[in-house]
Amino acid sequence: MNRLLVLARHGQSEWNLKNLFTGWKDPGLTDLGIEEARNAGRRLKEMGVQFDVAFTSDLSRAQATCKLILEEIGQPDLKTIANLALNERDYGDLSGLNKDDARARWGEEQVHVWRRSYDVPPPGGESLKDTVARVLPYYIREILPRVMRGERVLVAAHGNSLRALVMVLDGLTSETIPSLELATGIPLVYDLNEDTTVADKKVLEG
Repeated sequence: MNRLLVLARHGQSEWNLKNLFTGWKDPGLTDLGIEEARNAGRRLKEMGVQFDVAFTSDLSRAQATCKLILEEIGQPDLKTIANLALNERDYGDLSGLNKDDARARWGEEQVHVWRRSYDVPPPGGESLKDTVARVLPYYIREILPRVMRGERVLVAAHGNSLRALVMVLDGLTSETIPSLELATGIPLVYDLNEDTTVADKKVLEG
C-alpha cells in the first residue's frame, strides 16, 4: 500500500451511551469506547500497518482514540496533528439533549430531518453539507497531499466529519450519504490510486 489512508471513528463516548446529541461538546470515552479504540489498533497491527502521521479533531474523544490506536500498533510518539476542521458536526441547540426528549419537543419528523437530511441544519448548528464544506478543504489541503506523497496517514475523528471524507472517497451523493452509518472503533483502510481515486477499501470489523 503506497498511498494508505485509514479513517477511524472514535470509540463509544459517554454521551453516545446516554443517547445524547454530542456535536462539539467534549465528553470522554466509556470503558467500551476505550476497548473499541484498542481493538481498532490491534486489527491494524495484525495487518502490519504503520503510520507516518496522524490527524485528529480538537475534541478529546477523537484524540484519545487516536492515542490508543497508536499505542496498540507501537507508535505512541507518532506526530499527531489536531484541528477543529475535523470536529464532529455542530448540533447547535440540540447539543446535550437526549434524542428522545428532542423528538418529544420538536416532533419525530422534524428531528429526523435535522439528523438525516443533507442540507437542513438544526437550530444554531451545522447540516451535513456545512460539515462537508468545513472538512473537505482541510482534507484536500493538509491530508491528501501527504497520502499522495506516499505517507501512511491515520485520521481519527467523528461520524459526520468522516462521512464527509467517505462521501468523496466512495463517490456518494447528497442523496445517498445521509443513510451511511460509521460504526465506532471500526477502521476503514483505503489504498488510493495515483489520481486520488480508491484502489482498494477494507472495513476492519470484528
